[in-house]
Amino acid sequence: MAYILGISAFYHDSAACLLKDGKILAAAQEERFSRKKNDPSFPSNTIKWLMDYSGISPEDIDIVCFYDKPLLKFERLLETYYSFAPRGFKSFAKAIPVWIKQKIFIKDLIRHELKSINGGKKVASQILFTEHHLSHAASAFFPSPFEKATILTVDGVGEWATASIAKGEGKQIKIIKEMHFPNSIGLFYSAMTYYCGFKVNSGEYKLMGLAPYADRESKEVKKYKRLLEENVIDIKKDGSVQMNMDFFDYPIGLKMCNDKMFANLLGFDKRVPEEELKREYMELAMATQLITEKCIINMSREAVNITGYKDIVLAGGVALNCVANSRILKENVAERIWIQPAAGDAGGALGAALSTWHIYLENERFISANEFDPYLGPEYSDLDIEKICRKYNANFDKISNFDDLLGKIAGLIADGNVIGWFQGRTEWGPRALGNRSILADPRNPLMQKKLNLKIKYRESFRPFAPSVLEERSNEYFDTDINSPYMLLVADVVESRRKGSSGEHKDWKELINEKRSEIPAVTHIDYSARLQTVSKSMNPKYYELIKKFGELTGIPVLINTSFNVRGEPIVNSPEDAYKCFMNTEMDYLVMGNYLLDKKN
Repeated sequence: MAYILGISAFYHDSAACLLKDGKILAAAQEERFSRKKNDPSFPSNTIKWLMDYSGISPEDIDIVCFYDKPLLKFERLLETYYSFAPRGFKSFAKAIPVWIKQKIFIKDLIRHELKSINGGKKVASQILFTEHHLSHAASAFFPSPFEKATILTVDGVGEWATASIAKGEGKQIKIIKEMHFPNSIGLFYSAMTYYCGFKVNSGEYKLMGLAPYADRESKEVKKYKRLLEENVIDIKKDGSVQMNMDFFDYPIGLKMCNDKMFANLLGFDKRVPEEELKREYMELAMATQLITEKCIINMSREAVNITGYKDIVLAGGVALNCVANSRILKENVAERIWIQPAAGDAGGALGAALSTWHIYLENERFISANEFDPYLGPEYSDLDIEKICRKYNANFDKISNFDDLLGKIAGLIADGNVIGWFQGRTEWGPRALGNRSILADPRNPLMQKKLNLKIKYRESFRPFAPSVLEERSNEYFDTDINSPYMLLVADVVESRRKGSSGEHKDWKELINEKRSEIPAVTHIDYSARLQTVSKSMNPKYYELIKKFGELTGIPVLINTSFNVRGEPIVNSPEDAYKCFMNTEMDYLVMGNYLLDKKN
C-alpha cells in the first residue's frame, strides 16, 4: 500500500492532494481552511485535514512530491535580474531574502512541517520535485478519459516555461516543445488585467467577463488589437509570442507593466481600482481576449499537428479561460477536449502526485468510464451542522425526507428567493459545482444585478453561470458538448433569445435587459459559462434542478460560488452560516437543514 502526497505552494493558491495506490483520496486548497483567498503559504491545514480524512499519520506517507523545482526557478530569477541590471534592484532586494531563508530549502521545510503535524516525530518520506509544467500536464492527462492525448499547458510562468506542448500515452508524458520566460501569454493577460484596474492572479475572470461589453468587430477593438500586436506582442504561427519588454515591468519590477508606455500607446491611463468602468477598458479587455484566443488556437493547432492526436487536454491558469477553450472546438482544432477543474497552480499538487505514481513509479494507468469526480474536499455530518446552529442560536427546520426538501427549495427559488446551498464534499478548483453554491432563478432579469450588488458585493457587470440538466442542455444552449466543470462557454439557442444585445446602449442598461428566457445567465453577447449536471456526478444537485424544471418548465439554475468578494468559497458549516448572515441571501440549506433568514 502506497500513499503519495502532492503539494503546491509559495506562489498563489497552495494546495495538497493525497493518493492511495494511485487512487485520489482527497484534495483541497489551503485557502478553504485559512480563509485567505488564493493563500500561497505551505498547506499545513490541508495536510492535517488529509491525514484526519484518510485515517493515517504523516509517518504513513511514502513519497511527497512538490509541484515545481525551486532551484531551477531560483536560477531563472537570478539570470533575469542579472540581465536587466541595474534595473530592478528594489525588487531583487525584496525577493532574495525570502528565497535564501525559505524557498531554496523547501525539502527541509516539508520535513519540518510534516514533523510538526506528526507531533514532533520525524517523518521518513522520500521527497521528490517535478517540473512545474510536467505537474500541469500530469494533472490534465492522467485523470482525463483519453488513452492518448495532446497536452497543452499555458500559464504565467513555472521555472522557465510559460507554455508547453506534450503528448500523453498510457503512463507516460513526453514534453516536446516549450515557450520560455519572459514571453508569456499568461503574464500578458495578467498585465492587461492590471491595466484595467483589477487584481493580478484573481481579477483575470473579471477581464474575461468585461470583454463582451465591447463588440468583437468594432473599429475600436480592432484598433487596440492592432496596436498591441504591432507594438507589444508578436504572435507566431505556432502560437508562441515575442513580447516587447519595454512595455512590461514583471521580470524585475514590483508591478506588471510600464504604465507610461501603455498610456502613450493606447491613449488612456491605467484604470484606478474601483474607478468607474469606461468603454475604452471594455474595448481593451476584448482586444486582450481576442489576442489570447488567437494564441491558444494557434498553440492547439501546432500541438495537435506535432502529436497527431485529435483529443486535447489543457491545464495551467490560462486553461481557466473558458471562452478560449471553447474556440478550440469551434475552430475544429480538436475533436474532444478535457480541462482539469483545478487548472491553475492548485492543480499542480494533483499533477505532482499523479506524475510520481505513473512516471516515477511506472504504474499503469487506469482509465475510468466515469467523469473525473471534482468533489474531493471536506464534508460534514448532521452533528457538525447542528453544533454550528446551536453555537449561534440559529433556528432551523430539519426536513428528513430529502425529496420533500428539494421540492420546497425549488419552490422558494421560483418565488425569487436566493439560496445558500451546502452539500457533500467541497469542490476541487475555483468553481462551485453545486456543493458550495448560491442558487437563484435565471428567469428574473433583475437577478444578475441583485446577486452582484446585494449578495456577492462585487462589480455589477460580472455574469453568472447556468447549471442545466446534462441531457437537456442543447434545448437551451448551442452545444452538444458536456461541460461538467464550468470551463466551456456556449451561446443561448436562437429560439430562446429575446430582443438584441444592444451594443449601442449604455452597459449598465444592458445588464437588466431581458435578452432571453433565462436573462440572468445570458451574457450580453448571448453566451453563457455553462455547467452541465449529470445524475451520476451530483445526484442531489441534479434532482434539485429537475424539480425546478418540473415547476417552471426550465431545468436551469443560476449557480455562483458560495462566498462574497475577496473571500474563498465556504468550506465548513460555520463558514456557510457566517456568509449567509452577512449577505442578503434568503435561505440556507445545509444537508437536510433549512434556515430561513426571517427567523
